[in-house]
Amino acid sequence: MSSLVFKLNTLWAQWWSASAASDGIARSTRGALRDSLRSPTSAAPDVARSFDKTLLWVTVALLLWGLVMVYSASIAMPDNPRFARYAHTHFLMRHVFSIGVACLAALLAFQVPLDVWEKWAPWLFVVSLMLLIAVLIPHVGKGVNGARRWIALGVMNFQPSELAKWAVLLYAADYMVRKMDVKERFFRAVLPMAVAVAVVGLLLLAEPDMGAFMVICVIAMGILFLGGVNARMFFLIGIVLVVAFGLMVALSDWRRERIFAYLDPWGEKYALGKGYQLSHSLIAIGRGEIFGVGLGGSVEKLHWLPEAHTDFLLAVIGEEFGLMGVVCVIGLFFWLTRRIMHIGRQAIALDRVFSGLVAQGVGLWMGFQAFINMGVNLGALPTKGLTLPLMSYGGSAILMNLIALAVVLRIDFENRQLMRGGRP
Repeated sequence: MSSLVFKLNTLWAQWWSASAASDGIARSTRGALRDSLRSPTSAAPDVARSFDKTLLWVTVALLLWGLVMVYSASIAMPDNPRFARYAHTHFLMRHVFSIGVACLAALLAFQVPLDVWEKWAPWLFVVSLMLLIAVLIPHVGKGVNGARRWIALGVMNFQPSELAKWAVLLYAADYMVRKMDVKERFFRAVLPMAVAVAVVGLLLLAEPDMGAFMVICVIAMGILFLGGVNARMFFLIGIVLVVAFGLMVALSDWRRERIFAYLDPWGEKYALGKGYQLSHSLIAIGRGEIFGVGLGGSVEKLHWLPEAHTDFLLAVIGEEFGLMGVVCVIGLFFWLTRRIMHIGRQAIALDRVFSGLVAQGVGLWMGFQAFINMGVNLGALPTKGLTLPLMSYGGSAILMNLIALAVVLRIDFENRQLMRGGRP
C-alpha cells in the first residue's frame, strides 16, 4: 500500500511540475506579446496613454466656451456703422480660422523634443527682437487706436509681443540652466538677463504695450526665482521693477488718468472717458447676478461695452452666466495653472531642469495673464489691454497659447517615458 501511495505522489509531482512549466511558458509568451505591443513599432497606443488627457480636455473646454462667447459678444457689432461692412459671423469665422491654424501649429510643436527648443531658444529670442523692431517701422507695423502692435499677414494679423512672451520664457529657462554655477553672483547671474528683458521692454513700451511687458517681467522673474536665484537678489529685482513701473505711470499723463479712473470710475470726469469700460463691465457683471440672464441675453454687448469680445469677454460671461459662470472660468484656469506647475515640478524631479522651468513658466504666463484680465473685468485692477488666454478673440494670442500648452504636453509625455524606463 505504501509503495502505491509513493507512486501516486510521484506521478502527481511530475504532472504538477509539467503543468507549472507549461503555465510559465504561457505567461512568458503573454509577457513577450505585451512587450512587443509596447515596442516602438506599435507606439501609437503608447503615445495615447503618455500625456495628460485631462489637461488637453480642459484646454478644449476653454477654447469651445470662448468660441461661443466670442460669437455672442460680437454678433451685434455689424449694427454699429463702424463695422457695417462685416457680416454677423465675421468675428466668429475669423476666430474659428485662428483656432484651426493654432491647433495645427500645436500638433507640430508637440512633435518637437525639448532638446530642440533648448538649442534654438537664443535664436528664437533674436527673431522676436527683430519682429518687435519691424512692427515699429512705418508701412510694416499696423496701428489700431494709436498703438502699433500688429504685422498684417493677409489672412490674419500677427502680434510680435505674443511671440516675445514665448521667446523670453524659453530664453530665461535656457539662461538659468547655463548659469546654474554662478546663480549666487548678482552681476554674472542676473545682469545679462535683466539687460535682455529691458531691451524687450523698451521695444514694447514704444508700441506701446505695457501689459505685455508686465507679463514678460513676471515670466522672467518667476523663472529666475524657480531657477534658484538668491532670495535677496530676487527681492532687489522686484523692488527695482515696482519703482520702474511706478515711474512709467507717474511720468505718463494717460496712464496716470487711467489709475485715477480706476479709483473713481463713476465720477463725472471719468464716467464717459477713461472709466467708461470699467463702469460698463461692472454693470454687466451686476446684471448677471447669480445665474445670469441666459446665453445671448447680454445688453452691455449691444454697443455699450467696448471690446466686449476681446479684453472684456469675462464681463459678458458674467452677465449671461452670472456668478456661477465666472466661478467656473476661475476654477478652470486655476486647475490648468496648477496642473502645468505640477508637470514642471515633476520634470525637475527627473533632473530635466530646462523642461521643468519651461512648464512652470507657461503656468506663470497663463495664470498671471488670466488673473490680470479677471481683475480688470471685476474692477479689482486698473484697466489693462490683456486678453483672457484661450478664450478672448485674437489670432496670435490663441496661436502662442496653444503652442505653449502643446510643449507642456510634450514635457509631460517625456516625463512619462522616463518614468517607464524609456528615453524622452
